[in-house]
Amino acid sequence: MAKNLVIVESPAKAKTIEKFLGSDYKVASSFGHIADLPTKEIGVDTEGDFTPKYIVSKDKKDVVKKLKSLAKSAEMVWLASDEDREGEAIAWHLAEELKLEDDKTKRIVFHEITKTAILKAIDNPRSIDYNLVNAQQARRVLDRLVGYELSPVLWRKVKGGLSAGRVQSVAVRLIVEREREIQDFSAQASYKIDAEFSTEDGKSFKAKIPKNFDTKEEAEKFLKENIGANFKVADLTTKPAKKNPAPPFTTSTLQQEAARKLYFSVSKTMTMAQRLYEAGHITYMRTDSVNLSEDARKGAKEEILKAYGDKYAKARQFKGKSKGAQEAHEAIRPTNFAKHSISADRDQQRLYELIWKRAIASQMSDAQLERTNVKIEADKHDNHFTANGEVLKFDGFLKVYLEGSDDEDEEQNGMLPALKVSQPLNNEYITATERFTRPPYRYTEASLVKKLEELGIGRPSTYAPTISTIQSRNYVEKGSVDGTEREYVQFKLKNDSLKEKTLTETVGSDKGKMVPTATGMVVNDFLVNHFSNILDYNFTARVEESFDNIAEGNKEWTAMMKEFYKDFHPHVQDVAKNADREVGERILGEDPESGKPVSVRLGKFGPMVQIGSVEDDEKPKFASLSPDQNMETLTYEEAMDLFQLPKKLGEYKGEDVEVNNGRYGPYVRFGKTFVSLEKGEDPLNVEFDRAMELIKEKEKADAPIYEYKEMPVQKGVGRFGPYLKWNSMFINVNKKYDFDNLSDNDIEELIEDKLRKEREKLIHHWEEEGIRVEKARWGRFNVIKGKTKVELPKTTKAEELTLDEVKEIIEKNTKKKKPAAKKKTAAKKKTTTKKKTTKKK
Repeated sequence: MAKNLVIVESPAKAKTIEKFLGSDYKVASSFGHIADLPTKEIGVDTEGDFTPKYIVSKDKKDVVKKLKSLAKSAEMVWLASDEDREGEAIAWHLAEELKLEDDKTKRIVFHEITKTAILKAIDNPRSIDYNLVNAQQARRVLDRLVGYELSPVLWRKVKGGLSAGRVQSVAVRLIVEREREIQDFSAQASYKIDAEFSTEDGKSFKAKIPKNFDTKEEAEKFLKENIGANFKVADLTTKPAKKNPAPPFTTSTLQQEAARKLYFSVSKTMTMAQRLYEAGHITYMRTDSVNLSEDARKGAKEEILKAYGDKYAKARQFKGKSKGAQEAHEAIRPTNFAKHSISADRDQQRLYELIWKRAIASQMSDAQLERTNVKIEADKHDNHFTANGEVLKFDGFLKVYLEGSDDEDEEQNGMLPALKVSQPLNNEYITATERFTRPPYRYTEASLVKKLEELGIGRPSTYAPTISTIQSRNYVEKGSVDGTEREYVQFKLKNDSLKEKTLTETVGSDKGKMVPTATGMVVNDFLVNHFSNILDYNFTARVEESFDNIAEGNKEWTAMMKEFYKDFHPHVQDVAKNADREVGERILGEDPESGKPVSVRLGKFGPMVQIGSVEDDEKPKFASLSPDQNMETLTYEEAMDLFQLPKKLGEYKGEDVEVNNGRYGPYVRFGKTFVSLEKGEDPLNVEFDRAMELIKEKEKADAPIYEYKEMPVQKGVGRFGPYLKWNSMFINVNKKYDFDNLSDNDIEELIEDKLRKEREKLIHHWEEEGIRVEKARWGRFNVIKGKTKVELPKTTKAEELTLDEVKEIIEKNTKKKKPAAKKKTAAKKKTTTKKKTTKKK
């Protein structure tokens, strides 16, 4: 047995570190946190000193048992979790739960997984930093208090199943406010003047009038003034300029740049970065620091001299702007600058190369430019055209890397031909194009991270989970806004002939941007109305500062909790008791038939229109909004149209054919067959012939393409791509196959491959009992009986499970449902009340 036990968070990290240490060291993984607050109760002593109640979850009991055994037989235990507040809390929980003695426990930290860094950490151990532990406890407890107290209020006052969170609710607020700015935006038109000129030797370049004209008449008048005009260079200035490289990556700038250049989501970036870190390729990926160590700067310089030469090297040290940067790590950088690329999956390679380029460029020379500004005058008016050009004299860091931009309107300067003052120019054309002011841009994941960071909300470890949470809670979705057509006018003056034409453009189109759902807007409005202090941007930023002060030992964490809770809790109780039930309801008008109010509101299954109310004697009428309709902008006419659905169109094979709106869009149905309408198709305009066209297409697509083992094979395309369906199994068809031209051999190969994988997945199958144990995703296991599925942790020795043990697992995890209580009618309720009253008398 090894004398030393090193405990890290992940198995991947354990494998890498074990290579660097000798046989005296055993490296084991805690698989993340081993203890946390309970899920079914608040788990915080709000009546006393806010002591958290930490428990070891079911799936970690085996891990803890194994670590206890290893720790007991080791002479020294090294707690090697990550060098941040969360990592410090993990080390503390390990020390507590494993009951480690102080004299045989050491805490080590490192920000890269290399042999040098690990051995240096072993040589420089420290004790657990309880200031960092307390900062993490403060965050965890405060977030628990906010979530557990606000969420039940939402269930009672808005809709069941909702949740609130300190940072997630603020992120939703940003997105909702941006959406309302867009809705309220009124576009203003003006006319932009562009021109093309050429020199005597035929070299052309673009120019413009710097200021737009306000009206069509002014623009037309200006173009007429240019008929028969002569043009020349009025002024020309050339100035040297330079570009500086961006600092190496922090967590947020990596997330932003990976989104711009690699199109990664924030969570994907962090997953890929985690793998790169654990494999020893990059330094720790959760950091606010732009600092590079002396060794890193030296390594970067050596590689620049070797790869590019002396004139490309320039040592730099950057200073971060982030207040209270967490534990002042290094910036994210390669552990070895000599590695320009790595052997890994393609996404990890791409992210590594981005990190390498950014870090190496930060230690390279400025790019030297020459910027030219040209003024062009006409002999018939006083307005000057301007042209700007940029010539790269020395590429410097641009040889490796240029930072991306979120500015969708940013114009790039091009090259200009050689020009001189008073040089005559030929005008190729001049256009006056109607342009409209644009509403603010919706947030991307990356620009939302940038905004949260600017406001001081959250920290590197919180951005990815926050963005994932607001989407999984259905408060925000990645938008697929198609936009609308808009006409605009363009004048063109060419060869002294002026022509006008009307063109069209699509406006408001947004793909992959953050758009709030109806649920998100209603929840946000309720929280802003009743808990404005919690959703206040400054409050959230001040909370982060308090966490920083606790981490520095300048504030007591329990004092912060008491100060917050003494006002927060009474206010929550007051809102729960006295606030009106809010479901984002908006009255649109009156139903002409019944005279009852027509309203749009948030229902159990999403936004809907309602005629009447639950207080009426008769049951209200409901209709769901289509996915492209908005609760806030829906008109009375659009609402009433929804009640024309479902619309019966005819019969087919003895079944009614109808068109209707569903949660995922409009569809045609006959019997149990549903066929989605094409995007943008209005269900109210669908007639029987069109419905039959869609039904026939569906029948053709569903028709068997082959028969295998006396069972039909069908093919289709679903959410996850093309598939085959055989014997109630869905089989994905990968890019290796030509889906449109599958051969009989291809079909049989796909089916047999699927059957083989199913057999390999099966560990136990007790057919008489209808119970089986299978391998699941992420190295876990599933116990399955009928519709009951129980997930077992990675540490389970599934092959050794007996039938009795599996039955016990199923019994423990199967909740016995209580018989549903019968609903009493109003008449029965009255009778019951009378009987009770009589008895009392």
